[in-house]
Amino acid sequence: MLLADCMIVYKSPNEIKKIRVSGALVAQTLKLLFDNIKPGITTIELDKMAEDFIRSQKAEPSFKGYNGFPGSICVSIDDEVVHGIPSKRVIEDGQVVSIDVGVYKDGYHGDSAWTTTVGKVSDEIEKQLKVGEECLWRGIEKARVGSQLGDIGHAIQSHAEKNGYSVVRDLVGHGVGRRLHEDPQVPHYGKPHTGLVLRPGLVIAIEPMINAGVYQVRILNDNWTIVTGDGRNSVHYEHTIAVSENGPVILTE
Repeated sequence: MLLADCMIVYKSPNEIKKIRVSGALVAQTLKLLFDNIKPGITTIELDKMAEDFIRSQKAEPSFKGYNGFPGSICVSIDDEVVHGIPSKRVIEDGQVVSIDVGVYKDGYHGDSAWTTTVGKVSDEIEKQLKVGEECLWRGIEKARVGSQLGDIGHAIQSHAEKNGYSVVRDLVGHGVGRRLHEDPQVPHYGKPHTGLVLRPGLVIAIEPMINAGVYQVRILNDNWTIVTGDGRNSVHYEHTIAVSENGPVILTE
């Protein structure tokens, strides 16, 4: 076994089926939240909505209590990159809102995030969301047997930077399975033809965070919420995918 593989757990077809079940619940939760997000709703109301739905499906919110995190979902607004804590904060017209959801069912996790806008926003903000989502799809496209992790990161970074945006480097994607965060780490920047060679059964979350300004970030005093270094907006898109002989398989659609 290669040294780089030593901590990676490759998943069997049956395990991937179980991750897909959790992933489907993640997708349904995100749809529920985006169907209900509007000016005036609080982020804690969205959190309760998500937790109630997940538990109604005989599953658990992956994030609740994870390393002490108090919420069932992460809700990050405008310059907040990730890990926004649900609270009595009211969502307002014109904001950019990213929601990250994890679901744990029958021993396996699924993990996905998506970004939306509330009300009317500028064309520049709409462009950032479009490019951010494109970065995710370009990264997923490279998740093929025989490719390398650097190919994923390079595809994301080159598309973001070509369009005038930057890729957060302090936060990365990750393996997904019995644990929410497994090896390998999946950087969203890098050089092609470098890093781990992708093999069938590898399950990873690809989750580029694309900033309007600098790629540097900082953490707020709550020790969770991560914001952009310059106060400009960030968008976040994530799918859990499996590498297969037939190409990348999205498990959180």
